[in-house]
Amino acid sequence: MTLEDTHGQEPMPETSDSSTSSSAPSGSRMQSAGKALHELLVSSQRRGCLTAGVYESAKLMNVDPDTVAFCLLAADEEDEGDIALQIHFTLIQAFCCENDIDIVRVSDIQKLASIVGASEEAGEPRDLHCILITNPNEDAWKDPALEKLNLFCEESRNVNDWVPNITLPE
Repeated sequence: MTLEDTHGQEPMPETSDSSTSSSAPSGSRMQSAGKALHELLVSSQRRGCLTAGVYESAKLMNVDPDTVAFCLLAADEEDEGDIALQIHFTLIQAFCCENDIDIVRVSDIQKLASIVGASEEAGEPRDLHCILITNPNEDAWKDPALEKLNLFCEESRNVNDWVPNITLPE
């Protein structure tokens, strides 16, 4: 199947008789996912289950991939031209797909920085291009926001959107 084939299949559900009803839930579905992502980031940071940075995330995934529960990739428009970052994103996406880790993209690093903090405790700027949510013990933490995001990712994969974009709430 080619890229054109997958993009050709996506509009098909929208052209059905329920096109007006299917577009409204997708907007609310997207808002719900953004709100759930915000809640997940706040709660996982509070619990110490958040790893930020492309290098730190790759290191963690290499050492202990079973603890990774969710992955977020973030890039602003100016980052889209950064070839090295895009290569890192491709490798991280492949790893996540191989290990059944749900993954989403966010296009507003400023909002992300306002949620998780733009700098480390030492005052150094934080790399927010990749954020992993970890779960050291599978039974220890059942976050409803994580469950919502897992469902959102599953529904997105059903329509061939393997790495869905989420808009964070204002």
